[in-house]
Amino acid sequence: MKLVFSPTSPFARKVRIVAIELGLIDGIAFVPAKVVPGEPNDDYVHTVNPLKKLPALILETGEVLVDSYVIAEYLDELAGGKLVPASGPERWRVKSDHSLIQGMLDSMLLCRYEKFVRPQPLQWQAWYDDQWTRVWNGLARFEQHDETLSAPLDLAQIALVCVLGYADLRFADCNWRQAFPKLDAFHERMLTRPSVQISQPPKA
Repeated sequence: MKLVFSPTSPFARKVRIVAIELGLIDGIAFVPAKVVPGEPNDDYVHTVNPLKKLPALILETGEVLVDSYVIAEYLDELAGGKLVPASGPERWRVKSDHSLIQGMLDSMLLCRYEKFVRPQPLQWQAWYDDQWTRVWNGLARFEQHDETLSAPLDLAQIALVCVLGYADLRFADCNWRQAFPKLDAFHERMLTRPSVQISQPPKA
């Protein structure tokens, strides 16, 4: 299998952590790619993902899986289902929590593009603030309803640690640790896992 990824992508980091935790990492070759709004990457669009999003997993058959959740669930199924419960209330909690976290990451990426890719005269501060408020409200939700933080390792926890790591990478002055001490403790606990340490994005 080949994972097309960016080292700084929180979505790709999630897949890397999943692969390490499931013992599948040695069977995956990593292929770096660059996808930036306004910069063409026709080869990637035509051969891998027409939406020009990362990551993508290219299977041995040549079939391509897109979307970090789909890839993570595929890997989890290969490993016998360890990170997404097979049934019952916990399955739906993990899937719903993950959807919230995925939305938070989407908003963080849009904030990143708004400030660092869009030309300054065209930037829309109210729109940026609305996207960031969604992130902040999501963090507050997990701080207040901390059952996700104390559960056995699952895909929602892996996605959440990627949110916090991306906040450190791209929004270092947001002070999430001071605002959310339970999330800070969760992050420190997750950092003791080799998968989380190894996958930390390079500081650019």
